[in-house]
Amino acid sequence: MGRLMWAVVVVVAYFVVLSEWQLCSGVRILASSSSVKKEDLELLDGSLSGGASGGEEAHGHVGEDGELSSNSTRRVLGGCGSGNPVDDCWRCNANWAKDRQSLANCALGFGKNAIGGKNGQIYVVTDDSDDDVINPKEGTLRYGVIQSEPLWIVFSRNMNIQLKEELIMNSYKTIDGRGNNVHISGGAGLTLQFVNNIIVHNIHIHDVKVTGPADVRSSPSHYGSRGKSDGDAINIFGSHDIWVDHCYFSNCADGLVDVIQGSTDVTISNNYFENHDKVMLLGAHPKDTMDKGMRVTVAFNHFGANLVERMPRCRQGTFHIVNNNYQGWEMYAVGGSDDPTINSEGNRFVAPDERFKKEVTKRIDDEGNNNEGSWNWRSSGDMFLNGAFFTKSGAPSANTQFYAKATSFSARPAVMVQDMTNDAGPLAL
Repeated sequence: MGRLMWAVVVVVAYFVVLSEWQLCSGVRILASSSSVKKEDLELLDGSLSGGASGGEEAHGHVGEDGELSSNSTRRVLGGCGSGNPVDDCWRCNANWAKDRQSLANCALGFGKNAIGGKNGQIYVVTDDSDDDVINPKEGTLRYGVIQSEPLWIVFSRNMNIQLKEELIMNSYKTIDGRGNNVHISGGAGLTLQFVNNIIVHNIHIHDVKVTGPADVRSSPSHYGSRGKSDGDAINIFGSHDIWVDHCYFSNCADGLVDVIQGSTDVTISNNYFENHDKVMLLGAHPKDTMDKGMRVTVAFNHFGANLVERMPRCRQGTFHIVNNNYQGWEMYAVGGSDDPTINSEGNRFVAPDERFKKEVTKRIDDEGNNNEGSWNWRSSGDMFLNGAFFTKSGAPSANTQFYAKATSFSARPAVMVQDMTNDAGPLAL
């Protein structure tokens, strides 16, 4: 009888916990088999005030016929209480939409001081066109990002913005897509060049193309000639205090997120990556000695299907790769050259099935620099599945000054990674 009573207590407790967890959840669509015209992109019933908690959203790409095709699957949103410290910071507040700028208090990692447009006015994008890149219309995204004063930029409705030329951002700006389904696709990407304090949140950026040369405005008082863009989704060049969170990236002409030319204090978190070759480049050239001071945190991201390499590829700087979920790779997941310090903590690595693709890491020789054994690369608390393995090098101790400098916050246990990254990418709120 005692054992029976104990079993009843356990069962009751289980269903109580399950019910409480379900109260926090919503539903997101990451893929479906349908396609919709760009001008009819109304996948969410969201609004500027926060949208519907059970909304739907699609990750997709713009095809040659001008249609936006989606290719994802339904997932359950964990909401708050997942153990993800970024999400638990703001999603547990049911009234987050009335205090959007408090999101800036939730950044962590090396980019934790990025405040974006926290101290500025709310600017509402009402016009999804990008017809004039020298004299953009008020109400467009381009008009907002070039202004000199801090701005927190939001969207009046669901949009697909096809940028005619690269979107050159000014400092102290936040692009906040929460509450609506916002795509930047089929044209140019974002350029963060010699700026600081930028937040990009809850945006789909995909199918970015090479554009230029062209004259493009970068501030109310300046426009100038630009060469051909690389075709990156986001190019961070000579900039600092940057936070890219809860975005979707795929299928661009070059990289998805590049951090180069002395950029530092950057956090790339809670994003969903898929269908791309060269995912993330942190340091572009061995001759760029300014990158020795680069500090980047890569955290809580989901590296999904059909990714080849650079998750990330690191040069010279200090990199904290923590609590990410890797769904496989074609060549390698984490790589680098030129003596980077890589601290891999609490990640979940699922190797591909191919026999000779199990290694997580790849060391790359740049211009004869092959002292690979001295590069400080460590794995601490990582989870390795389907035969995955990480090749360590450098300082044997976990407590050396090298890894202390490459620690931007305390890692969670790898067993929590699936739950913490379940909502990676833009959210339907």
